[in-house]
Amino acid sequence: MAKRDEPKPNRPLAKDELPKSKLTWANLKKSFRLFSYLGTEKWKFVLGMVFLAASAGVGLVFPMKSGEMLGYIGSESQSKELVREQLMSIGFVLLIILVAQAAFSFGRVYLFAQVTENILKAVRKDTFQKLIQMPMGFFSKNQVSELSSRIATDVNVVSEAFTVNIAEFIRQSVVGVGGLILIVSTTKWVIAKWFIIIIPPLTLVAILFSRKIRKFSKKYQEKITESNVVVGEAFTGITNVKTFTNEQYEISKYDKVTSEVREFGLKYGIFRGFFFSFVMVFVFGSIFFILWQMLYALKVDNSIEAKEFGTFMMLSLFVAGSLGGLPEQIASIQRALGATDRLFELIDGQVENIDLFQQSTPSKHSDGEIEFKNVSFNYPSRPDFNVLKDVSFKVKSGDTVALVGSSGSGKTTIASLVLRFYDPTSGSVIIDGVDTRSISLTELRKQIALVPQDVILFAGTIRDNIAYGKPNATDAEIEEAARKANAYDFVNSFPDKFNTLVGERGIQLSGGQRQRIAIARAVLKNPSILILDEATSSLDSESERLVQEALDKLMVGRTSIVIAHRLATIRSADKIVVLQHGTVQETGTHQELIQNDHGLYYKLSKMQFELI
Repeated sequence: MAKRDEPKPNRPLAKDELPKSKLTWANLKKSFRLFSYLGTEKWKFVLGMVFLAASAGVGLVFPMKSGEMLGYIGSESQSKELVREQLMSIGFVLLIILVAQAAFSFGRVYLFAQVTENILKAVRKDTFQKLIQMPMGFFSKNQVSELSSRIATDVNVVSEAFTVNIAEFIRQSVVGVGGLILIVSTTKWVIAKWFIIIIPPLTLVAILFSRKIRKFSKKYQEKITESNVVVGEAFTGITNVKTFTNEQYEISKYDKVTSEVREFGLKYGIFRGFFFSFVMVFVFGSIFFILWQMLYALKVDNSIEAKEFGTFMMLSLFVAGSLGGLPEQIASIQRALGATDRLFELIDGQVENIDLFQQSTPSKHSDGEIEFKNVSFNYPSRPDFNVLKDVSFKVKSGDTVALVGSSGSGKTTIASLVLRFYDPTSGSVIIDGVDTRSISLTELRKQIALVPQDVILFAGTIRDNIAYGKPNATDAEIEEAARKANAYDFVNSFPDKFNTLVGERGIQLSGGQRQRIAIARAVLKNPSILILDEATSSLDSESERLVQEALDKLMVGRTSIVIAHRLATIRSADKIVVLQHGTVQETGTHQELIQNDHGLYYKLSKMQFELI
């Protein structure tokens, strides 16, 4: 029953569009809160870090030993038997290194997976638990798809960061920095100096270049998305396109947006061309220059040995690969920090004071007497527009009050205030002599049942959907509720009877059938107060008759608030409240109001029944 016209934000962010947080100590410190979800299993994370450090450390030995092996290429100073013995020795060491690294890597991945899944399970539960308790004002300002994204996309980004990105960042940092230290300490300066002078600055330039390209690529994809939106809207509204013969208009609109895509694509292509030229000239040129210097030192100056040549080659490859991979890992960690912030914004959000563990039946049965006393209200997103203005009326226990008025007059808002989806801006909503703000939300809502115009059933069986009104209901209670709601016969006509699957949002059932399931749900809840929000307005005559019969049974002995456009359904109401622009224009019974030929109710009746 959220306000239908409340503004909605844009589509949820895709993974690549998630906001990034800077790698500052303050942001990192906030993310450490995730470790509070580990409880007694923090030792697994510590042990995983030990395995990670061991894996990275052992990984640095591999290029050193494999470099020595390359040093034997072209060597003729030693006998074949000695070379064979030394190669076998190096090969055995390399095998041990690989096995050790594999064992450390498995241990690290296994432990990090356990740590991550434990954290994510707790985060998912906390996030959903907070979301489900958020007030209706929150849901009126946020798209359902965006909220689902918080639990899906954001949590997955955090998962990847813990299982892959953080570990790879540490490993590549150790290999990159450690490899640079080894290059300087184990390789003669005549070769090491060129690597130190050329590669790090070149890597930095390449990183900055690639970041620019990613930004261009993102904008290019956004332009393509815009063109796809035009296509989607045209095909979704193809009936309107055909009816208004606007084919040429849609073609022109699509041509315009694809021209923008083309222009941006050309600029993107030029930028990529510059980048590839940079790589060809400077990156590959630098590699061949260093290789030339090494071969010159090896074959001409004889200033280095073949083993030094091989060791330097392997170390430089490992260091270059590690340094080149760091930017992507940093970007992923930044996305994870941003996703963590978004999740904790929800977890720390202001929720309704709901008692999650209260029993399904209220501790005290309400009499159902309702009074609105000088109530004014505006939705939080539109503080300058009063939906209700100084509304006052009273409903006795067991009576039926009908709310009548044109669309936007505040009828549904009144029902929302009874349920405390929102609280009044001023004035009071009083039930049984007590301001609803002083009543426990859980206690209050357990006394009220709602049958809306657009019934949305949960994917599952008919039995599940009826039992939603009382989760611990017996089969006999569910069947009796279905009988009272005129639903028993059509349910039993299905092969699977009460175990029939209703499909997503109840799509497998007709509108009248969904309404009767909703009524059965309300019957099972046995509320003191019943709210009917235009429950029969969209049904055919036969379905309306069956639903109205069920509603009449349900309303007996309960205080009922009926929101209706069709005045024929509320003639017998104990009180009719006529609303216009958020104010009460008239109150009384049908017979009383119809006598005032200057009143709004009289005019509405005349339009519907042509009384005069």
